[in-house]
Amino acid sequence: MSDNPYVRWFEDLGLDDVGMVGGKTASLGELYSMLSRRGISVPNGFALTAAAYRAALLQQGAWEELRKLLAGLDKRHIADLARRGAAARDIVYAATDLAELRQKVAEAYRQLEQEYGPNVAVAVRSSATAEDLPNASFAGQHDSFLNVRGARALFEACRRCFASIFTDRAISYRIDNGFDHFKVALSVAVMKMVRSDLASSGVIFTLDTESGFRDVVFVTGAYGLGENIVQGAVEPDEFYVHKPTFNAGFRAVLSRRIGAKDKKMIYARSRTTTRNVPTSRRERESLCISDDDVLSLAESAIVIENHYSNKAGHPRPMDVEWAKDGTDGKLYIIQARPETVASRRTPEAFENYVLKPNAAAVLGEGRAVGEKIAAGKVRLIRRKQDLRAFKPGEVLVAPATSPDWEPVMKIAAAIVTEHGGRTCHAAIVARELGVPAVVGIEGITRKVKTGANVTVSCAEGDIGHVYAGRLPFDVERVATAALNKPRTRIMVNLGNPELAFKTAMMPNDGVGLARMEFIINQHIGIHPMALAKPKQVKSAKDRRLIEQITRRYRKPSDFFVERLSEGVGTIAAAFFPRPVIVRLSDFKTNEYANLRAGADFEPREENPMLGFRGAARYAHPAYAAGFALECAALRRVRNDMGLTNLKVMIPFCRRVEEARNVIQTMAQHGLKQGENGLEIYVMCEIPNNVILIDRFAELFDGFSIGSNDLTQLTLGVDRDSDIVAFDFDERDPGMLEMLRLAVDGAKRNRRHIGICGEAPANYPEIARFLAGLGIDSISVNPSSILRTIGVVYEAEQNAGKAEDMSRSGQGDVLDHAALTR
Repeated sequence: MSDNPYVRWFEDLGLDDVGMVGGKTASLGELYSMLSRRGISVPNGFALTAAAYRAALLQQGAWEELRKLLAGLDKRHIADLARRGAAARDIVYAATDLAELRQKVAEAYRQLEQEYGPNVAVAVRSSATAEDLPNASFAGQHDSFLNVRGARALFEACRRCFASIFTDRAISYRIDNGFDHFKVALSVAVMKMVRSDLASSGVIFTLDTESGFRDVVFVTGAYGLGENIVQGAVEPDEFYVHKPTFNAGFRAVLSRRIGAKDKKMIYARSRTTTRNVPTSRRERESLCISDDDVLSLAESAIVIENHYSNKAGHPRPMDVEWAKDGTDGKLYIIQARPETVASRRTPEAFENYVLKPNAAAVLGEGRAVGEKIAAGKVRLIRRKQDLRAFKPGEVLVAPATSPDWEPVMKIAAAIVTEHGGRTCHAAIVARELGVPAVVGIEGITRKVKTGANVTVSCAEGDIGHVYAGRLPFDVERVATAALNKPRTRIMVNLGNPELAFKTAMMPNDGVGLARMEFIINQHIGIHPMALAKPKQVKSAKDRRLIEQITRRYRKPSDFFVERLSEGVGTIAAAFFPRPVIVRLSDFKTNEYANLRAGADFEPREENPMLGFRGAARYAHPAYAAGFALECAALRRVRNDMGLTNLKVMIPFCRRVEEARNVIQTMAQHGLKQGENGLEIYVMCEIPNNVILIDRFAELFDGFSIGSNDLTQLTLGVDRDSDIVAFDFDERDPGMLEMLRLAVDGAKRNRRHIGICGEAPANYPEIARFLAGLGIDSISVNPSSILRTIGVVYEAEQNAGKAEDMSRSGQGDVLDHAALTR
């Protein structure tokens, strides 16, 4: 170890050296010195210590000058903050021009040249002693410089880093957190540049940044140097990897999403050292890294998270920066710090925002940050000077945000930007502040005007929306301590994979109904048969569109399998190892026909509700090839992704022989009942399912009551007809008897029996009735789960009391008719 107090090499640094070199550089030292031996590639480098900063200011007599300058500063006066900050930076910049320090920097740079070659390019990054600690992390407070070459340019960059300890945002941050300006020092990290200008770079989180869900690795990436991602200048590609199955040996990317990536930062041959250039169409339409790269990065992130967690003595989700070198093709880790926003969330209470039904115009949609809803008047910010007019509670709308906007962002009701992804500056700050934000809405600054009322919703999944006007919404808050878990399993109905991580963190026992139709409709949009047999598509326009959408794939059907498996897999991963029951597609023919090229493959029916739907389709020649794709997707989820908690459910199965044919067809497509623990359920939604439940129980592992169709067919009421809607009532005595027969029949055959219709959510008395029957599970929509837990727990408690009273002759058990009084 060098005895030089001003320079320390990464190999001599670790997490215990935060006081010497700051959190950022201490972490680089930890990565280089401890994890290189475990296959983590980290470029070499050195640090200028905090002692160098302090010594320079002491020798030049700058401390007293700085104290006088900053005395009595009120950060709310933005113009005064800017003036004093600029003066403070000038003082530090001048004070750090020491001959001894210049010599030490030149000597260290020559040593790097010996390792990497003459005139090696380096990255120069600031690292404050209070920055990136577990309880104090805020992005972009201090300056960094890329592609710096030569000892003279390096020393200049170091001085500018030292001076950036007094950026407006850094001053404001220290005031907010009670840090003494003069007890915080700054170190500078100098690291060999990775040539990601010739490849790609990005950020990894070892949890989902919006929900705080910890069982995934979230990887983002874009072409070129990584500053564009951090600054929110590009919308990156996004990938998820499921940690539990990865650790069990499965190597599959859970999901992937192509970002716009409209530009990339590369080296420049000028004083600016870097510049942005447009990406090509091929680059924009392609993923910036391969699946193998994603999995390699995920493995590195898991190793880093485990290492930091072991050192801390408790789980520590991480925020990791990576870069791919275009010259040697290797992936490098260039920074790692504890994640300090999503990981701090504790389930002391559950809060659920729900936008009420409305017909408001959608002004734009982008990436949702957080899960809240907010409304307010727009304040359009096109340049920094516009911030002076910003008022508390307004909605900040801008092309992008920058670090010195933080004092204003803190008082915004919501934040909306034209550029950026979920790891951009606006997203990071909004997440930290708990302010809803929608980023990456192209053209939003042209669609809204200052003073207009808007509603910003991040409560509708991964996609956030900006609506015209102030819209009504509900907020449900339930304290964790107030929840009593019932004996009956309370599960959720879910179709949107983008809500899976958030919903999985609510109290639940798994997914009683995963709807495949939402994924096919929203994430695929093309009829399965059109992808299985594209030559049979009649419209030339449809054929061109299908060819364009599926151009990245070996054949069009691969697009369907990948998209469906990613959607279903995301839901299964979110709830793993709890059971997830996915229903095979149950579109009716008129709904299938609405998909792209759907009319080419669907018959016209007078009554699609009772027509060619459910089990009748799966072995039929008109849909057999489409069903094979559904099976291939589910097989990929279970076998390739390792998500064996996935169970498969057959809908609208009219006859026992039909059930037998479908099970046989599934086996032919690689979904064999019992193999690798595969269970096959059937929807109990046709009276014949109840009448012949003993025979259906011979074929299936479980039943799920579909109360909507069962009520329709029991009472003979078209549930889509307004004029007879008054006759559609699950509480009818005949319907209650159907429920009783279904539950008793399943239990008689020792089969699982649950319900996944809307009845228990719409009518709490139905939930009470089913709990009294001893149903195994009740599955409701996420917005109803907290209420249903309370209703079922109360019903179980009352049933226990009634049973005690009955035994003692003091009362009778409630009969069916009591439900409808």
